[in-house]
Amino acid sequence: MTTLHAPARLGDTWREWLAENLAMGASVDEARAAAVAGCGDADAVDAELAELTAHPYFAVCRRLALRYDWMESVLDTYRALRDSDGGRTLERRADLTPEEFFSRYYFGNRPVLLDGMMTDWPALDWTLESLATACGDALVEVMTGRDANPDHAWQYDRHRTTMPFRDYLAALGSGVRTNDYYMVPRNENWSGPLRPLAADVRTPEGIVDPEAVGHLLLGPAGTVTPLHVDNSSVLLCQVFGRKHVRLVPSYERHLVYPRGGTFSAVDAADPDPVRHPRFAEATVLETVLEPGQMLLVPVGWWHWVEALDVSATVTFHHFCTPGQNHRMATPPAAGQDD
Repeated sequence: MTTLHAPARLGDTWREWLAENLAMGASVDEARAAAVAGCGDADAVDAELAELTAHPYFAVCRRLALRYDWMESVLDTYRALRDSDGGRTLERRADLTPEEFFSRYYFGNRPVLLDGMMTDWPALDWTLESLATACGDALVEVMTGRDANPDHAWQYDRHRTTMPFRDYLAALGSGVRTNDYYMVPRNENWSGPLRPLAADVRTPEGIVDPEAVGHLLLGPAGTVTPLHVDNSSVLLCQVFGRKHVRLVPSYERHLVYPRGGTFSAVDAADPDPVRHPRFAEATVLETVLEPGQMLLVPVGWWHWVEALDVSATVTFHHFCTPGQNHRMATPPAAGQDD
């Protein structure tokens, strides 16, 4: 008597791969050939395809994918229009008026590198030693143990550590290049124990709300903030040290493989063309942010940041947007780490 055996069932990874690629428009023959070549089990692939294509949920997935495809085509059209208007250039400006800042850049959803707008900042004279003298005894929150967790950027509650500011500054002064610890704007450091330092910062007149409370980022060379997007525009103000910044436009979201809510699956420092082939189509603008420079990262723009030196950055989220009330005592929830 012959015993019949059901074909082995595909693992979840291949089942998801088949569903996604068929929903996005790949033919059954194309998907089958790739899956068989990848997993080596033609019977299991055929059984999965038969079940998948007959399921009513798949028809719904296909309709949603067609809608998504239409949205991508709109974004690609917008990208083509912006390319014809200098969309592949990061502009650098000095003596920019608030009127042009808002009309061309803030409302135009266009990043800009700003020179000469921090010349009146006493903070430009900060050193690790002067910071220790000013607030060394303050207890501050720092994100530590980042190297052990590749998902630390959005699992930040696991990494909160309180320590004397003096001890943290001593770690920075060691000169060790690391991504393992970083003071990021997910705490009350700037509005609490380090508040005296805010007197050394000036909000750009007519651009940032004078009542705004900024955020301080302070870390060693080697800190990396993965490619991510914020839910508001951000003005990065570099106090000391340098930061390498890469930017991808808001209208190229479909090219950065979003994951984890506001993060990208792409390693912007070393993109994998096999895992993330469409990232090769993305517009990547980059600059090295020098002390005394500001960078507007418009809302929706993806950005990756690496500190090249021991680095201090002040960020602002509250702008003097024309026609709005700017007297806000409480800042919004902190954005991602930059």
